[in-house]
Amino acid sequence: MVNKQQLQTYVNGARSRFEDMLGQMVGVRSISMDPSRAGDMRRMANLAVQYLTDLGADAQIVETGGYPIVSGGWMTGVHHPTVTVYNHMDVQPAQELEWKQEPFVFKNENGVYRGRGATDDKGPALSALLGARFAIKQGLPINIRFLWELEEEIGSPHFAVGLKNRTAVPRPDSVIVSDTIWIAKGRPAIPYGLRGMLGARLTLRTGTKDAHSGLTGGAARNPLAELMEVAHACVDAKSGKVKIPGFYRDVIEPTTAEIKGFLKSGFQVKGFKEAHGFQTLRTHDPAEIMRRIWAAPTFEVHGLTGGYHGPGVKTVVPGHGELKVSMRLVPKQTPEKVFALLKKYVAKLNPNVTVEREGMLHPFRGLFEGPYVEAVKRAAKAGFGKEPAFVREGGSIGAVVTMQKVWKVPILFMGLSLPEHGYHAPNEYFDWGQASGGMKAFAHYFAELAKMGRR
Repeated sequence: MVNKQQLQTYVNGARSRFEDMLGQMVGVRSISMDPSRAGDMRRMANLAVQYLTDLGADAQIVETGGYPIVSGGWMTGVHHPTVTVYNHMDVQPAQELEWKQEPFVFKNENGVYRGRGATDDKGPALSALLGARFAIKQGLPINIRFLWELEEEIGSPHFAVGLKNRTAVPRPDSVIVSDTIWIAKGRPAIPYGLRGMLGARLTLRTGTKDAHSGLTGGAARNPLAELMEVAHACVDAKSGKVKIPGFYRDVIEPTTAEIKGFLKSGFQVKGFKEAHGFQTLRTHDPAEIMRRIWAAPTFEVHGLTGGYHGPGVKTVVPGHGELKVSMRLVPKQTPEKVFALLKKYVAKLNPNVTVEREGMLHPFRGLFEGPYVEAVKRAAKAGFGKEPAFVREGGSIGAVVTMQKVWKVPILFMGLSLPEHGYHAPNEYFDWGQASGGMKAFAHYFAELAKMGRR
């Protein structure tokens, strides 16, 4: 059992250390998708190792052929249960004009921590780390390992290579991931599923250069118009229904019990709209929105390029165009099969369009019940004072699927971020309320696992 007074005293005393560590982390531009930041990626890995060793853990950098992963922790006994805590240390770019501050200069505004990476995923990682340190100081019979990735934001292309190093990255008995978002402040949400993702670029070239529409319009093919026709044939823009033949064949619909669990999450349509800046939605029914964003596949158009993009109208017929799309996938769908369906369908619609795959991640569905689920429920309630809701997550975490495939152990989630924290958005932040509650929740979770023993 965890002594709550001792834990509260520990958390209060850890605040300045947490803030100093997060401030240093935010200052590192660990943007994995920017090749010019390779030096910063290595700096981030070295800083992560330093943080682990400063707290008395072992730690090392594990090379992967891409950006490394950092592995470390405490081994208290070979007969004790081992849990691996997964987080990532790379971040999204921060080039949006809406930033009100320099994204990589940390600001602490009385417990509101501003800067890129503060909530995704450096702040939650530090909460888990400091929660683990308390558990180890209490002498709990548990081995706690940390696995910090530096390529999550680019789909974890080399993560599996790192897992092959069994000495540096030993197989645990279970995994806990802290890289997800609650539905609403004040109501913990524990996801047990992730959507997969398939990205694609559709390219059409009909000429060697742009042409004057007054001289050629009517005779010239317009690749942008043709690509828009392809997009319309793939998805109903108003309803979101995907029209690719066979797309829904393998989809497993959520059960009635799952939908009931979604409804307990505290989700509110108004809050959802405000958090994401929406003026209108396709539906305003809460259950239907949650089904769509967590348990239903999608087809999204992200960009159409080609032709003229400057001010005013330049009357050219483009020589080429490119359509950028992606599909979120749900359990039993596979990106390989869906890509084959897309490519076949587009070839039928317009044989001149080239379809190229741009990354893929498989969907994940984890535990919905059992001793680990009960343990994470009790821990979240101990940390935040309320019973968590079990939901699915609409996004993707490639490393989770890899760990499931390689280790075949229970994988649980205990995210600490809120919708308003701004995952991938300008003016990202984290806060002490979530950080301190997270430390408590993780300390309790490690105590629960120690009590369960090896299974």
